[in-house]
Amino acid sequence: MQHSKNKTLLVLLGPTGVGKTEISLRLAECFSSPIISSDSRQFYRELKIGTAAPTPSELARATHYLIGSHSIFDNYNAGEYEADVMQLLDKLFEQNDIVMLVGGSMMYIDAVCNGIDDIPSIDEATRKYWINIYNEKGLEYIQNELKKLDPTHYNEVDIQNYKRVLHALEICKMTGKPYSEFRTGTKK
Repeated sequence: MQHSKNKTLLVLLGPTGVGKTEISLRLAECFSSPIISSDSRQFYRELKIGTAAPTPSELARATHYLIGSHSIFDNYNAGEYEADVMQLLDKLFEQNDIVMLVGGSMMYIDAVCNGIDDIPSIDEATRKYWINIYNEKGLEYIQNELKKLDPTHYNEVDIQNYKRVLHALEICKMTGKPYSEFRTGTKK
């Protein structure tokens, strides 16, 4: 990004229901700044209940991005979010000195602020393969597969979270390498 050093990303984070929306709107009005959502449920247009998404009148008070921008049927992850926000920031900083990132999904905020490991995207055939294995053989089976293929990640991951176990197995199958090799933790 080639911008003046006076460009600032203001991050407002916290749990649902603590008043982030009103505070962010007041700040946005004060600084004439746009707001980028970092709430992983507000990205999805079909999830209107339980997400505390801004109302139409609140949305009218400031320009918002990444609210209702995707379908729940889209495959959208923190890596794609990071890329989208970085591209958006490039554009927004041309016209704004301050841009706000508001929400409570720490993984997404962290992806923007610190970068995310470059992990390959999963092809549909690999995804279906592991989902079928999970559906047929259960959690304990995929946990054992991960233990064989990537003992390092097996000891780090919440092995009760089948989605995380499946994702690691997908990477192992697609790349022939342990998932843990892709998790460098290097800040960008």
